[in-house]
Amino acid sequence: MAESTRLVDLVQRELDRFLADHHDRLQAISPDLDPFIEFSRALLSGGKRFRALFCYWGWQAVTGYDEFDPLAEPSEHPDLNAAVKASAALELFHAAALVHDDIMDNSDTRRGMPSAHRRFESLHAGAEWQGNGRHFGQSGALLLGDLLLGWSDELLDDGLRSLRSPDAAHSARAEFTRMRAEVTAGQYLDMLEEVSWRHGDEADSLERTRRVIVYKSAKYTVEAPLAIGGSLGGASLAQFAALRDFGLPLGVAYQLRDDVLGVFGDEHITGKPSGDDLREGKHTTLIAIARRRLPSPARRLLDELLGDPSLDQHQIEMLQTTIRDSGALADVEHLIADHVSEAVAALDGAPLSTAATREFRRLADSVASRES
Repeated sequence: MAESTRLVDLVQRELDRFLADHHDRLQAISPDLDPFIEFSRALLSGGKRFRALFCYWGWQAVTGYDEFDPLAEPSEHPDLNAAVKASAALELFHAAALVHDDIMDNSDTRRGMPSAHRRFESLHAGAEWQGNGRHFGQSGALLLGDLLLGWSDELLDDGLRSLRSPDAAHSARAEFTRMRAEVTAGQYLDMLEEVSWRHGDEADSLERTRRVIVYKSAKYTVEAPLAIGGSLGGASLAQFAALRDFGLPLGVAYQLRDDVLGVFGDEHITGKPSGDDLREGKHTTLIAIARRRLPSPARRLLDELLGDPSLDQHQIEMLQTTIRDSGALADVEHLIADHVSEAVAALDGAPLSTAATREFRRLADSVASRES
């Protein structure tokens, strides 16, 4: 636990250093670019750092690096600096994904604060500039997301250059590139499902929602960071297999929990309005199961209201009750528990370090029980 806490501190220090350096570069172009750094700092100042933690522990699981002195600098281990920078790069990539995701979902908030496109829109309104403030906000956030995406590559490559093994650097880069393609594909499939599920084959609905879960979230949240970390450490085929066997089901559990929180989460904890997924019309596994279980009249009402951005609190509560009473919530809770159990079982006898295996079990509990 202490090692994870220290890793989070090192990642934050690396992100702060990186943003300070790039603030100077942007300032040299124009002070008008200050919002890019200000909004980036807001996005990168918090969060659970799951992706950074899974990347680091994937590296530690392979290298067995247990002697982490909390007073030491990252240069203590020859390749620790690369692991820290790769972990920080994943946080930059995640921030880019959040910015773009909020644009596509038209979300007003992120972690209890205005989303990036709303920040740019407020900038436009406060200065009373010409033109459409909404368009300016979305355009500014789109550019911010692209900038963060490019920065994630820059920081990753900086770390890879310090690796002692060129083969490990090549492997980690390949895993990062694969992750980028998969999450983009998953995001499109999610967007497509949101608008086309009424016209799709009902028999395939659960398989479609699972495909979205796997490629939009499960791989990029847990499996890919583990694989990137394992690559940094020169993982064997058996070690890669163990990391993936643990990572994919845990990633699925992570997204299933996200789907539950998107409907039933406490907005004071999640930082997003309660029932936001209902207003956005997210056709998740939770919704797909509810539709299968509900009688026709209740299913028609759910279909009619799902995706209405003007849903009031009474309607949200009615839909929450309908979904809960259908048994769908209980089914998804069982799915989460089953996937966590599958992930933890994959650690038994795995050729991974004792410290990492212990931390993976703790992280699995955190993923399953999180409230935000």
